Amino acid sequence: MEVGAEGFARCLPRLRRRILRAVFVALDMEFTGLHSTSLQNNEPSLFDSPAERYVKARQSVQRFTLVQLGLAIFSKENSNKYVVHSYNFFLFPSTLGIRDVEFTISASSIQFLSHYGFDYNKFLKDGIPYMNEVQEKILRQQLLAGTWKVCSTNYADKDVLKKAIDEVTSWIAAAKEEDTMILQDLNGYHKLEVQLVLRQALENVWTEPLGDKKVMVKKVSPEHRQLLENSSFDHCRKKLILLSARGFTNLFWILVKAKKPLVGHNMLMDLMHLHDKFYRPLPESYEEFKRNIHNLFPVIIDTKTVTKSVQKKCLFPRVSSLLEVYAVLCSSNLNPRGPPCPVIVLASGCSRYAEKKSPHEAGYDAFLCGSVLLMSAHLLLCRSTDDVVEAEPSFSQYLTVLAEHVNKVNFIRGGVSSINFSGQDAPCHHPPALVVHVRGWPGLTETQIYQEFKARCRFDVRRLSKNQFILLSSKYKQVKLVLRDYRHHPHLQVSIYRHWRHSPSVNCLLQISGIVALWSLLAFALGGARSC
Repeated sequence: MEVGAEGFARCLPRLRRRILRAVFVALDMEFTGLHSTSLQNNEPSLFDSPAERYVKARQSVQRFTLVQLGLAIFSKENSNKYVVHSYNFFLFPSTLGIRDVEFTISASSIQFLSHYGFDYNKFLKDGIPYMNEVQEKILRQQLLAGTWKVCSTNYADKDVLKKAIDEVTSWIAAAKEEDTMILQDLNGYHKLEVQLVLRQALENVWTEPLGDKKVMVKKVSPEHRQLLENSSFDHCRKKLILLSARGFTNLFWILVKAKKPLVGHNMLMDLMHLHDKFYRPLPESYEEFKRNIHNLFPVIIDTKTVTKSVQKKCLFPRVSSLLEVYAVLCSSNLNPRGPPCPVIVLASGCSRYAEKKSPHEAGYDAFLCGSVLLMSAHLLLCRSTDDVVEAEPSFSQYLTVLAEHVNKVNFIRGGVSSINFSGQDAPCHHPPALVVHVRGWPGLTETQIYQEFKARCRFDVRRLSKNQFILLSSKYKQVKLVLRDYRHHPHLQVSIYRHWRHSPSVNCLLQISGIVALWSLLAFALGGARSC
């Protein structure tokens, strides 16, 4: 279930086989932060268009990094049974060859994950490396030119390398050709780093990785060393170095080439990190980002979008978190007359999730996500027709009933309800905007207006003119409440926003039209007076 750098290469062939046999793959990620507070006006707002939100989110994605990625691979064993292999991958940026990677950590995010038992030692010490295409191109060029270097800058890595070099240099002075020694306790990526550093520093040594965190060092002649380097058995060949440095990116491309439906929950940030960390740096253009993601993953399903539809069409309680949605779907008898939901079984190595809830652990949330998709799709299929549904529906039938939600990713608090990765984004139907006209309260700011209304409800605020502000809310009840409570306020006059009445551009146009009309009337009057 948990995979770090030490065991990733061994797991990769098995992961590939399971992904190719799967009907779909669910994904979840944990980050070092979500929204950067050091950037001005970077908070999500109801005023945001998708392109504006993308610009904000892009800046945050470029600052933060992944700490854990969860994959739940759903395979259909028989007609109504799905078996799930769920994995947690601890990730850490590659430190080989490329310019040292910098990332930001949000204190609140770290505290949040710590509360749910996240192991930061596994992230730091055994994180699987990864790189995008730009970083890989740089490393390829350095390997060809022989100018690569290890960018390990933390004291733990430096201590490991220094200890290994000291042991070998002390031993080699008295050693004879073909003598060997064993370096112990080299975790994951250290096994490759130590070999590369030793080979670069000493021309008369040869190294080979052994099992159990060990590396064998042999004293050889420079001529013998050259022969070994050109052999197909060299574990540090350039191709293998690149494969090791790419790390998790190898699995990313397996997912891309498999073209299985990719399932997530509120997955916009997940998709942006996938693009930035494993594919290419995020483009400036929002439309280019959409095209790239659609080419990589032609079928995307966001369970947040799906469950919104379930809540509207079924007697489904309003719950927000993924775990709550899963609990309701498991416990409620929302479909008493239809066939039973598909059986979802965790594979033997993943049984911990059947025994214990592990919220905000990426592998567990990915499992929940895929399970919610299957149960929601089954419920929607049973409600979509008056005919009797087959006792054991196929996954293709579920995809058919989910067609209106495919490639539509939930858009949190913004100008659209979802981002459509295969078409145009549909506008969102918010409650009417309010306009606040300020009287006798000079110098009022957007922040002060926000604080004024914060006690009653949550509005996003934007200045309209010197004495006017627009308020946007996602709830009709809050709009009615403010209109009622501020009816007789001495300084703040609140009314429903009318574009033709309150828009500064429309008012400017009306003023210009009025002036033109007045001059025309005056000219007509003067012309008529002369003719008389």
